[in-house]
Amino acid sequence: MTLAFRQFQAAEAGPRLLVTGGVHGDEFEPILAIRRLIRFFSDDNALVCGRLVLVPVVNEAAFLRGHRCGEDGLDLARTCPGRADGSPTERTATALAALIRDSNHYIDLHTGGTELSVFPLAGYMMVSDPAVLEEQRRMARAFNLPVVWGSSSELEGRSLSVARDAGVPAIYTEYLGSATRSNEGVEAYFDGVLNVMAELGMIPRSLPTSRVEHVVEDTRPGSGHMQVSHPAPMDGCFEPASGLGDHVEKGQPLGHVLDLLGDTSLPVPAEESGRVIVLRTFPRVRKGDSVGVILPMTHDP
Repeated sequence: MTLAFRQFQAAEAGPRLLVTGGVHGDEFEPILAIRRLIRFFSDDNALVCGRLVLVPVVNEAAFLRGHRCGEDGLDLARTCPGRADGSPTERTATALAALIRDSNHYIDLHTGGTELSVFPLAGYMMVSDPAVLEEQRRMARAFNLPVVWGSSSELEGRSLSVARDAGVPAIYTEYLGSATRSNEGVEAYFDGVLNVMAELGMIPRSLPTSRVEHVVEDTRPGSGHMQVSHPAPMDGCFEPASGLGDHVEKGQPLGHVLDLLGDTSLPVPAEESGRVIVLRTFPRVRKGDSVGVILPMTHDP
């Protein structure tokens, strides 16, 4: 399986940057931002050095369904590096892994998709190689979103775990979601990629004033795994008690899950104090579904 991409090559050698969107089929700002980048570099905006590979939609099968996953039910962001002789998602993961290994810098653009909203952030794995880690910090700050989040390097199946194993500096980004299209998010992603390219010396561009508000590095096992944090205690309807970006104290309810008749209401207490950076916006929950993620400010470096 091959992925549809556009490549732009400078005459002078330099960084080989890969930018992907649409790893999940219900995340639209990355797709639109990368399409805009393709138009930008197709209109005589040449690279000073290096190579840029842009993949607007990695997971075409999931995109055409309008869902996070394709018809085989596998989450591409849990399937990497995949199998060349496997299911459609596994074959897509193999093609994506090949592109990552052929790069020396990587940006994977995401949103909260259909069910979640994520406070704008740039994240990376806290890899053991100090040179790679420092390059990731540099890229995440340059992308210029309000939160920079370094988290566990132990998570498997991700695009970033492929990059980790290949020694490729890599960041991922998140910007809202909730099954909507945010023009502000598209603009932030377009500018963010150009900011990183300027930081790497690939294009001439003045870097803007920093918008970074918080830099948090948390190496605890499982940190960064958004889909398991603050699980719903039962099937039902989630009603948030906090807003995205709010500060909450440990034990304060992020919200409540109500049963179908509304007779039972169970709280989902905050497991630690910090800032709400992920919040469920799709009300229907099944037991165990994540309803939110808290950024633990106590882990500021």
